[in-house]
Amino acid sequence: MTFDTMGFSPELLKGIEDLKFEKPTPIQEKVIPIVLSSNHDIVGLAQTGTGKTAAFGLPVIEQIDLQNKSVQALILAPTRELCIQISKDLQSFSKHINRLQITAVYGGAPIINQIKALKKGTHIIVATPGRILDLIKRKAAKINHIKTVILDEADEMLNMGFRDDLDAILETTPAEKRTLLFSATMPKEVARIAKTYMKTPEEITIGKQNAGAENVRHIYYLVHASNRYLTLKRIADYNPDIYGIVFCRTRQETKDVADKLIKDGYNADAIHGDLSQAQRDHVMKRFREKSLQMLVATDVAARGIDVDDITHIINYNLPDELETYTHRSGRTGRAGKSGISIAIVNFREVTKIPYIEKIIGKKFEKLLVPSGTEICKKQLFNLIDRMEKVKIDEKQISPFMETVNKKLEWLSKEEIIKHFLSLEFNRFLAYYKNAPDLNEKPNNRKENRDNFDKRKRQDNRNKRNKSNNNFQRFFINLGKKDGVLPTNIIGMINDYTRNRDISIGDIDIKDKFSFFEVDGIYTSTILKAFKDSKFRGRHINVEIAEGINEGNRKKKRKRK
Repeated sequence: MTFDTMGFSPELLKGIEDLKFEKPTPIQEKVIPIVLSSNHDIVGLAQTGTGKTAAFGLPVIEQIDLQNKSVQALILAPTRELCIQISKDLQSFSKHINRLQITAVYGGAPIINQIKALKKGTHIIVATPGRILDLIKRKAAKINHIKTVILDEADEMLNMGFRDDLDAILETTPAEKRTLLFSATMPKEVARIAKTYMKTPEEITIGKQNAGAENVRHIYYLVHASNRYLTLKRIADYNPDIYGIVFCRTRQETKDVADKLIKDGYNADAIHGDLSQAQRDHVMKRFREKSLQMLVATDVAARGIDVDDITHIINYNLPDELETYTHRSGRTGRAGKSGISIAIVNFREVTKIPYIEKIIGKKFEKLLVPSGTEICKKQLFNLIDRMEKVKIDEKQISPFMETVNKKLEWLSKEEIIKHFLSLEFNRFLAYYKNAPDLNEKPNNRKENRDNFDKRKRQDNRNKRNKSNNNFQRFFINLGKKDGVLPTNIIGMINDYTRNRDISIGDIDIKDKFSFFEVDGIYTSTILKAFKDSKFRGRHINVEIAEGINEGNRKKKRKRK
């Protein structure tokens, strides 16, 4: 099957040809004919990088009635990055189709400009749930006559706490619409959406459900938690041509890790919610151009990053929602290329590995963190390979050769090589001289335990100092028993405040309640935003956590 046999218009085919799409991917082969020839709802289960955007975008564009200026299709995505990426892809597909209007609406950008764009008329809206719901309430986005709703990365939207928003949006749409749902995984909440809002959908699964890409190698290193950053540096040094994404749990950790890498001389930067859109675009431009070798990000910030040729995914921490690992690792090993997904884990986390293996249908390799000697050897051979393969421009260097030869004539060939290696290589030799073994072993646990309490107390002091200096700590009456995850709390903060630029610090999930930190200047904003709010039908109580701890909470419950 080829694109020109699918029934697309000449204008759309020309856009496809400009993009040099050679043949449809498996999900495109299955989804496009169904969308073009029927009104069936579809549940598509496929990993990141399988061509989902073209699978739903091309047939939706083909079916737009250009004479009708009303909104005909709504595409929902979990983050502004993915929203912007989908919008750009649709515009690329349709660049030869005159009068087709596509509007992206998302948080973090002036809503007034988006209202003006919608008033001019648009055929397709690409949106994040929080922003489109706001626009619907303002009667700026009119979706009561749409023909198609598309939920992209549905599992991520639900992980980020968008359940109530999705319900409110879908209840606003006409009953006779067609719904297309795409997800990498199929947890209960995604199944609930499909059952509630879709009519006997056709299920299309590309590859094993929840499985990772076939050509991705999965590795984990077992280290003490305090050695995570040193292990990350060794991974980078052992892979001189690394081009990867480092995943962290929280926004603050993302910034901390990126700052350390930059300070230590690595080509790295971070993408997180504290960046303006212009700053975010600048970082992504550098990463796409490979000016950056490592991009440090949270799962939320990384949604919508569509970059080819990524060699490594590094899990600085394993995700709280283990199925998220599938999303992370799916960003490498794309388009038939191989990739490596690495997890840095401690003894407490290593028990999660078998569960992830069941999800992805693959085994992890447990490897030893490279030693200083191994890294120096790898760097040396990389340097020699670069020297051997460098292109020599005789015209450019010939005016200098006579002077250079005279300058170096007193050195033999062997001495020149030694000088060259010392000049380029001394930094690694000095840094890794007598480098310690970072690998955690069972017999090291007693020694580690002796220092654990001391480190824990210091960590707690550091957290309190940080909270006092920059962050305000809050109590929330939701915990593990409510099914709440850090991503849910992040999502609630973003959505209830309508502000995705609030700095979020540590999140501590307990059994029946939790604590979270945000920039202290937003204290009143948080308290006001969470007032009268609900999570899965339960009323939420948020209050300043000064003087509140787990023991105090238990005592309060007993007194009651």
